[in-house]
Amino acid sequence: MKPTLFILAAGMGSRYGGLKQMDGLGPNGEAILDYSVYDALRAGFGKIVFVIRKDFEEDFRRVVLSKYAGKVDCELCFQSVDKVPAGCSYNPERSKPWGTNHAVLMGKELIHEPFAVINADDFYGKESYQVLADFLRSVEGKKGQYCMVGYRVANTLSENGSVSRGVCQTDENGLLTDVVERTKIEKKNGVIVFTEGDVDTELAPNTPVSMNMWGFTPEYFDYSEEAFRAFLAEKGQELKSEFYIPTLVNQLIIKGEATCKVLDTPSKWFGVTYAEDRPQVVMKINQLIQEGVYPEKLF
Repeated sequence: MKPTLFILAAGMGSRYGGLKQMDGLGPNGEAILDYSVYDALRAGFGKIVFVIRKDFEEDFRRVVLSKYAGKVDCELCFQSVDKVPAGCSYNPERSKPWGTNHAVLMGKELIHEPFAVINADDFYGKESYQVLADFLRSVEGKKGQYCMVGYRVANTLSENGSVSRGVCQTDENGLLTDVVERTKIEKKNGVIVFTEGDVDTELAPNTPVSMNMWGFTPEYFDYSEEAFRAFLAEKGQELKSEFYIPTLVNQLIIKGEATCKVLDTPSKWFGVTYAEDRPQVVMKINQLIQEGVYPEKLF
C-alpha cells in the first residue's frame, strides 16, 4: 500500500482571501503546495488528504483540487473548534481551532496507512519526500515507528530576519530525544547563532531542525485522540492554548510507546516568512526549473 500525504491547510483561507487569489509563485501560477503534491507523487505517495476549513471548501475544490483531477486521489477533511471527542467540553467563547495535532486528528476516518504530515505553505524539496516515502513504506504494518525530516539549519534560514526553529537532539541511532524551540536563529558575521537574552550561541550548519514534516503509522490517531481528551480536560477553558504535534511525539517517546527517526535531507526549505522573502522564493523556483528539477508547468 502506498503512503498518504496529509497536508495541513486549514489556515489558508485567511492568508489567501478565501483562496480566490492563492499566491502563485511558479511561472504558471503554481502555489507552493502544488510543488509538494508533485514531489509526493514522484516519490510514490498514493493519496493526498487536505485538512481545510469548511467555509472555503467550494473555493478549495475549484482552485486547488480541480488541477489534480485524474492525476491522484484527493480527499478533504475539516478542522473547526467544535470538532472535539464525545463527552469533552471547552470554552464556548473560543473561536480558534486547537493547533496542528488537532488538525491531524481530523484525518482519522480517511487515513488507514502510513502517512506524512506537512504544512501547505512550506517548500520542502524533492529529496525530502523521497526519504519520507522510503521510511513510510518500511514501517507498513508496524506500530510506534515514526519519523521526522530533519533539515540542516543552514538550509532553513531567511535572508530577511531571524527565524524560529525546533532544534533537534538525537541519540546514537538517529532517534529523536528532544526538540527545543529556538525563537531567534540567524546568521551573524558568517556564523549561525540563536539568541537568548543578550547571549548568542553558535549552531553548527548541519544541526537538524524540525520544519513540521512528519511520518506516522495509523495508530497515531488513537494516541492523538487520547492525548487531546487529556488536553481539553486541562486546557479546554483557555482561549489560545494549542495541541501541537511535537508535544505529543515527545510524550510518546518519554513513555516508550514510540520512537521517532530523524531523517537527514539535503533539501533546502523555503517559504514566505517575511513579505521580502517572496521574490527570492520565485527566483529559487525558477532556478530549480532551469536545473530540470521541475517542469515549467506542473499540472
